[in-house]
Amino acid sequence: MYSEILVPTDGSSASDAAIEHALDLAARYDARVHALYVVDGSAYSSLEAGAELVVEALEEEGTEATDRISDAAAEAGVDCETTVTTGTAYQSIRDYVESNDIDMIVMGTHGRKGLDRYLLGSVTERVVRTADVPVLTVRQPTDE
Repeated sequence: MYSEILVPTDGSSASDAAIEHALDLAARYDARVHALYVVDGSAYSSLEAGAELVVEALEEEGTEATDRISDAAAEAGVDCETTVTTGTAYQSIRDYVESNDIDMIVMGTHGRKGLDRYLLGSVTERVVRTADVPVLTVRQPTDE
């Protein structure tokens, strides 16, 4: 049913909550997991100095986050590919889905409510509304 499962991550505990579910599904369906981290460099382009350093730091954070998923996949006996890319998060996720024949997306939610959610928007919400494949959303544990 699923052979390619995408787990977008921002390195947060909300993203980490989705990893266990993705790995369980991948093991169950003998699927490969794709760990994706998107650096949105445009958010820092207005900085006069240091924007490049910020983007480099975010790329390093992305490598660490995707490596954690790869390590967890190896422990679970699941194949994993890692990618760190730049762009707008929800669009980069959609592009990755199309380019890699992804069957399912598993991603965490941050549980924002009310005005916070309205003002900030939600990458997960945009992916759910626009993706052409099933999206499993995993809520961050309430004790965090």
